[in-house]
Amino acid sequence: MSNHTVLIAGGGIGGLTAAACLLQRGIDVDVYEQADVLGEVGAGIQVSANASRVYRHIGVLDALVEAGSRPDAYRFRLFDSGEVLQTIPLGDAYVQRHGVPYVSVHRADLHRLLVERVRALKPDAIHLGKEVVRFEDGGDGVVLHFADGAQAHGAVLLGADGIKSAVREQIIGAAPVTYTGDASWRVVVRADDVAPEHRQRTVDIWVGPGKHAVTYPMRGDSLINLVGCVEHDQWDEESWVASRPWRELKADFQGWHPSIDALIDAADRDQCYRWAMNNRPPVSNWTAGAATLLGDAAHPTLPYMAQGAAMAVEDAALFARALAARGPGHEALLQYQRNRIERTTRIVNESSANRRLFHLDSTEALRREFAKRDMNSERSAWLFSYDPVSVDML
Repeated sequence: MSNHTVLIAGGGIGGLTAAACLLQRGIDVDVYEQADVLGEVGAGIQVSANASRVYRHIGVLDALVEAGSRPDAYRFRLFDSGEVLQTIPLGDAYVQRHGVPYVSVHRADLHRLLVERVRALKPDAIHLGKEVVRFEDGGDGVVLHFADGAQAHGAVLLGADGIKSAVREQIIGAAPVTYTGDASWRVVVRADDVAPEHRQRTVDIWVGPGKHAVTYPMRGDSLINLVGCVEHDQWDEESWVASRPWRELKADFQGWHPSIDALIDAADRDQCYRWAMNNRPPVSNWTAGAATLLGDAAHPTLPYMAQGAAMAVEDAALFARALAARGPGHEALLQYQRNRIERTTRIVNESSANRRLFHLDSTEALRREFAKRDMNSERSAWLFSYDPVSVDML
């Protein structure tokens, strides 16, 4: 293995996007994934323009659009009446403004496209069954140690192994975790299983006292993703695959809009999942020697702006640009971090603030607070307009 090889811990969306960005720039990569089989959980993901530009850059955007759905609008709605409080135009209007589409897609479909792209660039780049336990920084490179006793040697290490990252723990230590008070449900429903009036071609954020829900189409509008965040005193497991009884989901959204009720009624009773929403404060440094972090390993973000995955995608593009400009070494890692700290910290903090906004205790308060905002202008001005592929680097 070349001393110029970049080692990536984690074969999820962030790690694979980074691998594709690096390989496309002629930088050698090996990706180490602890699972024995590649795949993603059965949930949705929203791909806004800031991430779409990266997918266009690595050549998967057209396939992503074909695999996903293109919602017409992003709407904030009252939980019971469905009254629309704010709208962000998507569809063709969004493309005219930002040059790339807004896509909602099944995570498994996006993951598959990234695997195919990485393997097209380097067929043997992805290594399965490799659980990272620790790394060593040798001064002229890094050694990655796995649970099976094997090792990998490279120039730098990118920890893209999520919120329970072994690389993060070694760089940052045990970070304080605060339960937000929210538990998050997720279910995927077949569109054909609900009446036509409940099959919205929009991303809808349903806001209400103590809870909110998000619904949007996927896979050519054949599936509908439902995520519901509910305030609960009891702490759940922080796992996307922790199932809970359907009747609890039904009870949590009693009295909500008929569209939410219809989706819950159409859900597979054995495929209802709920997990704890934990908050972790932003950190000022996630780099040590020849190792750095990406995505949730660096800046775990609550899912109240639909930007957690997008931040990992942005990270991937900036990481690859820094290494291409400076070579795989400590200075490149510091440049990458320097160009990501401020923006990702803002996303983390604004996501947390959205939780408070979405859960205000009355319809009057919700109307009043949303009337003060212009979500379309706010997000277009700094969030959607950001281009990780061409933004000036500090």
